[in-house]
Amino acid sequence: MNKLIVSLLLTLGISGVAHAAGDATAGQAKAAVCGACHGPDGNSMAPNFPKLAGQGERYLTKQLHDIKSNKRTVLEMTGLLTNLSDQDLADIAAYFASQKGSVGAADPKLVARGEAIFRGGNLDKGLPACTGCHSPNGAGNAAAGFPHLGGQHAQYVTKQLTDFRKEEGGRANDGDAMTMRTIARKLSDEDIAAVSSYIQGLH
Repeated sequence: MNKLIVSLLLTLGISGVAHAAGDATAGQAKAAVCGACHGPDGNSMAPNFPKLAGQGERYLTKQLHDIKSNKRTVLEMTGLLTNLSDQDLADIAAYFASQKGSVGAADPKLVARGEAIFRGGNLDKGLPACTGCHSPNGAGNAAAGFPHLGGQHAQYVTKQLTDFRKEEGGRANDGDAMTMRTIARKLSDEDIAAVSSYIQGLH
């Protein structure tokens, strides 16, 4: 009897996961409205809108849910996700995750400082290297939900790090561990500018 119950629960669990998985083909049509800001394939041309192409599906899905539920405030997206189902959000995330991201260029004057922070952190400040979560080439860790950073617009990265650094009214959807908030508060404006520029050219 116990084996039957365990088998049934496992089957239901697997079915639930399969149902929640995103369909990139379906997501392409659902993501059409997103293209106005993020580009049809997720490679935004405007530096204030993030590139979504090649971003991890788990990370994208979480951000979409957080924006829809107002855990993360993005004024430009107000109301855009209100009528979308969980499956819609999963499909959109799957579509952008399946696209190839583009890469920008770093400011040569900021590369040394940006690379030092990204690859080595700062032991004196207790600042860990970005590579620990986001990988040496900026690809992130899709399975863990750590975002892909390589090639992201410097202007967008700067805003996110600055928002994470704010005590109030900033970005607070990095979980109870407050990982990014803790890290961002150890970065100066100059550090943020350098590492953001470095990330823009990272691939």
